[in-house]
Amino acid sequence: MIENKEGYVSAQVDEQGIAVVEFQHPMSNSLPGAILRKLAATITEMGNDEAAKVIILRSAGEKAFCAGASFDELITIDNKEDGLQFFSGFAMVINAIRKCPKFVIARVQGKAVGGGVGLASAADYTFAVESAAVKLSELAVGIGPFVVGPAVERKIGLSAFAELSIDAASWRDAQWAQQKGLYASVHADAAAMDEAIMTLAKTLAKSSPEAMKDLKAVIWEGTEHWDTLLTDRAAISGRLILGEFAVNAISAFKAKA
Repeated sequence: MIENKEGYVSAQVDEQGIAVVEFQHPMSNSLPGAILRKLAATITEMGNDEAAKVIILRSAGEKAFCAGASFDELITIDNKEDGLQFFSGFAMVINAIRKCPKFVIARVQGKAVGGGVGLASAADYTFAVESAAVKLSELAVGIGPFVVGPAVERKIGLSAFAELSIDAASWRDAQWAQQKGLYASVHADAAAMDEAIMTLAKTLAKSSPEAMKDLKAVIWEGTEHWDTLLTDRAAISGRLILGEFAVNAISAFKAKA
């Protein structure tokens, strides 16, 4: 699909039952509200598609996997309702992955920031390249990783989540992310990563759909309250984004861009 200024979400299923869901945005694959909602809907659609046996979640291009929330959209939020609606988009994607009856494999071909770390954490199995550093930068712009926090903490533990959240200006490399459990497999380059992804995807596509569905339910046990939890967290971010600190920080960032 041709890149465009609004970005896109696409999905296709091959003859083996491997579904590929891809998102793109020209600003380093950042996530405006429309992309978030489309991504959540597409993951849900693939989860309900009998032809799809396993889902690969990826972003377009060879650089950043995902730059997180769209600053262009954040700077336009001027009330709590709009703030809640925007940040609920991240909740919708995470919950779509959580509820999907099929395994979601994430392909992280570059750096992941904020919400991008949330996507990588929410996936059931995440592959990355050695250059795929991670950063939770939310605190630096006056909010916090409230919505993605449960997914990140679930994957890497409270201590590592606190480290990543509090030191919001620093990158952690792919080796750190693998050691903490965020990345299941790290590769020297995209070609090696893609080969490993397809090996796993083909194996899963031949596995019992019922067994995989039941296993996923076991893996996600204890998260049944996330529909409410993540919405509550979105309300916190929606309130904080209106604060003077956040407004000034995002404006300063935009001025440098």
